[in-house]
Amino acid sequence: MAIGKGGVIAAGALVLAAGAIGYRLMDAEDSPAAAAVPADPLTALEADAKANPGDAGAWQRLGIAYFDAGRFADAADAYGKASEADPGNAALWSSLGEALVMASERDPMPDRARDAFRKAVSLDAKDPRGRYFLAVAKDLTGDHQGAIGDWIALLADTPPGAPWEADLVRTIEQVGKINDIEVAKRIADARGSQPEPAAGHPAFDAIPGPSQEQLAAAGSIPPGEQRAMAEGMVAKLESRLAGDPSNIDGWIMLMRSRKTLGQDAAAAKALTAAIAANPSRKAELEAAASQLGISR
Repeated sequence: MAIGKGGVIAAGALVLAAGAIGYRLMDAEDSPAAAAVPADPLTALEADAKANPGDAGAWQRLGIAYFDAGRFADAADAYGKASEADPGNAALWSSLGEALVMASERDPMPDRARDAFRKAVSLDAKDPRGRYFLAVAKDLTGDHQGAIGDWIALLADTPPGAPWEADLVRTIEQVGKINDIEVAKRIADARGSQPEPAAGHPAFDAIPGPSQEQLAAAGSIPPGEQRAMAEGMVAKLESRLAGDPSNIDGWIMLMRSRKTLGQDAAAAKALTAAIAANPSRKAELEAAASQLGISR
């Protein structure tokens, strides 16, 4: 059985996480959702990337918008430029790989896409998108057991309720059913091994989920714009922390946002920067990071 583009689903669900992150950051700034979206977001993103060719974040935001607009070849080009600007960023490499998969008309796993996923995992062994698609590559070669084993391992590392969890489980179930592989017990066991949801630090209370009104507002914003907006807000928070490095709650918000997006390496980098700026609060920051499943 070969998974076609319809089966490559888990990583795409990360847009839901991006939407939630966006609203958390807007809450932190007391800004309305609509005010954060320009009249023509795609044109604005294109202009920003062209004006700042060495800015990985600008190309990443453009890649997200292209991807969610179905312009996969353009998304791959944008992610390629982003990864050139920031070659140590695992999320950019796995995003490039995903865009290349979706842009391919005939080959469900182009060599360049496989190489991008391998690069992502070499930079961050926990990168969920890279891990997911490398398992897809195994399935495409007929190694269904190996693919399921890798997806099960990814599920075990997935926080309960993560945006991609349901699609990941569905993929495992579908591949298992088509290839007569029993997966129910393995799924249950993996869920029993999932990390505990982050909680306990007072700063977490300042990072609420979206309200009903905000969720309704999200429905009026195309997915590509939602995700690009969220990525932009995370970048804005990071920039703000550079000028206010003593903001412990802000650092924890940044770590949590990066973690929710599956950017473990970036989350760990935020932890390192937070401790460097606030050495006297190292224990507090490390405790919060531990609850989020982040380590240096």
